[in-house]
Amino acid sequence: MEFEVSYTLDNEQQFWDELDDIVTTECQSHELIDNALRSYLAFTTNYKGEYIQTEYDIARCSYRLLESTLFAAHKDYVRRQIVFSLLQEDSPDTLHLIVAFLLYDGRQNEVTFEMMNEEGVFARLLELILERTDDDAGLHRMLLELLYEMSRIQRLRMEDLILIEDDFIAYMFQIIEQLSDDVNDPYHYPVIRVVLILNEQYMVSAHDPSPNQSSSPVTQVTNKVIKILSVDGSSYKTFGENIILLLNRESETSLQLLILKLLYLLFTTPSTYEYFYTNDLHVLLDIILRNLLDLPPSSMPLRHTYLRVLYPLLAHTQLKNPPHYKQNELVRLLAMMAEDGNNHFGAVDETTKRLVARCGRVAWLKDEDTTSPNSPTKMKQRLLSVSMPSAMESSLSVMEVAAQKSKPGVKTPSRANDGKVDDATQKWGEANADAAAVGNEAISKAMDVEKSPFEVEGEA
Repeated sequence: MEFEVSYTLDNEQQFWDELDDIVTTECQSHELIDNALRSYLAFTTNYKGEYIQTEYDIARCSYRLLESTLFAAHKDYVRRQIVFSLLQEDSPDTLHLIVAFLLYDGRQNEVTFEMMNEEGVFARLLELILERTDDDAGLHRMLLELLYEMSRIQRLRMEDLILIEDDFIAYMFQIIEQLSDDVNDPYHYPVIRVVLILNEQYMVSAHDPSPNQSSSPVTQVTNKVIKILSVDGSSYKTFGENIILLLNRESETSLQLLILKLLYLLFTTPSTYEYFYTNDLHVLLDIILRNLLDLPPSSMPLRHTYLRVLYPLLAHTQLKNPPHYKQNELVRLLAMMAEDGNNHFGAVDETTKRLVARCGRVAWLKDEDTTSPNSPTKMKQRLLSVSMPSAMESSLSVMEVAAQKSKPGVKTPSRANDGKVDDATQKWGEANADAAAVGNEAISKAMDVEKSPFEVEGEA
């Protein structure tokens, strides 16, 4: 039964008052709830463009429903009906209101994203993102955000991963390239996060299969992110520049891990060893050196992940070619990290020792730089004397990298932010004062920008 009501409004306040009346309706049956929800969507859609003009207005509408007595009394049913509406609705304006509600609700209650996964919404989101390119930019961006949010709190089903076509991943990279001249465009951040989360889903699926997932080749899914960059990475260099910039600025641990997981695969896949420009690799190495020194003992899993990325970065990319960038600084830092009882790093666990020893055995780090008056010979000898028989072997590293997770929103601890800067940190900073600045400066020159496009609201 359709539920249609005509409204005549004279001003914006009447709009919000009428919306409040709709979402506070007492409903004692599913039929009445359905009528109220249809009325909510019809009313808001009808006045989109008049009283609903901004993303803020759309958010206000969503929270009117989220904080209503209707939702409080029938949360599960309302959520499910809105999910069903997403699966069936075609009107861009109505879709915008539906997607906004699910996004804001899901960020507060993960059960919403889990319900979406159960109902097969992932495939619908892929379809809408590809087909709705000419619709409202706010809707398209919000679809990307919803895809990212529902994918980062749970494992996607194998049947959903199989649905991701090469064209979808290529389209994500193309958006970034098209917007490369406008780094403040709000598409940058949502698109990059979608690529990062899909890479993680592929990685976890391949190296940490679910109990009900067969290991037969039929159920193995190709990582389309790595595939596209392997085949056509030279066409998508802006993405690489952006993820390095993002790693330099990002304080959320979960997003750092997403970036590190992709970097690990890029540096351990022969066809993408040289995906990045050499100057960008210099910036990346500066960032990794800074973060390794800055991370406190409580962030040991994140430090291990940085070390797992560092080895293939040093061993496989252009950094292995002379002149060797930051050779002495690398040896000093690795020697400090391998030293038991070091004042800065404290007690060293066995995993750190093994990962540090693997990095230290990179061929060009063992080459003596006799022309330098500050050649750290003794530090090299101490680093290379670490007794780890299987330091170069790490069949479990890829699984450990894939398995690392952090709760969304958790900020990475920092020695500097805590005000606990010891002598080692201070001396390192004085000796390498340009390291932090280089990261921003080099990327800014490459992209011809002055600020990050990501400054938006919002172990074996």
